Amino acid sequence: MPPDIKADNIMFSIADDSVFSDFEENELRDPCPRKEVAGRTIYISRELRIPKKLGAPVLCDFGSAVLGDEKHSEDIQPDIYRAPEVILEVAWTYSVDIWNVGCMIWNIFEGGSLFTGQDPEFQTYRSRAHLAEMIRLLGPPPPSLLARGNLTQKFFSKEGDFCAGIPVQEHTPLEERETTLEGQEKEKFLCLVRKMLQWEPGKRSSAKELEKDEWLQTELHK
Repeated sequence: MPPDIKADNIMFSIADDSVFSDFEENELRDPCPRKEVAGRTIYISRELRIPKKLGAPVLCDFGSAVLGDEKHSEDIQPDIYRAPEVILEVAWTYSVDIWNVGCMIWNIFEGGSLFTGQDPEFQTYRSRAHLAEMIRLLGPPPPSLLARGNLTQKFFSKEGDFCAGIPVQEHTPLEERETTLEGQEKEKFLCLVRKMLQWEPGKRSSAKELEKDEWLQTELHK
């Protein structure tokens, strides 16, 4: 499983091979400048033209990939895409990627992030600010999740109250967020995001289940 899913790590395959043959011909006709440094040849970059046809999206950068059939507790994911179990140090597995994708899809389609994690006191990302934003969006986390976190006591009281020294703004569910979509399309889009953004990892839809989602299927066949 690749715990570093973000827009920067998604590329598109090229279905138009002519870009490569054109690149080769241009290089043969007019070789780009180069120089030798410490026994290595360094070339000036040559522009690769935009292909006329793109293929399917491809996930790249597996430098942080781990086996998904094992449980982990290490810190992973880009800050704003971190799943609650990662912040609370609950053993995590495949479902962290589902949370990650849910945040990224919102980011891509709405042009802004659901969570920023910006702490007003430190003026930078802090886990407590991120959790406060999650609570504002999803409501309080379930006791079943808090009971499994090694870092739960850092942010929550024994009664499950958030006590990390930062206020939680009034609960604003997804359905009340402004989106670029309207009507039924908005409802279907929010339904998809809801399937991924669940406090409890076990309640998130699997990748196989999400593949059949109505909104996603509509977008794929446009």
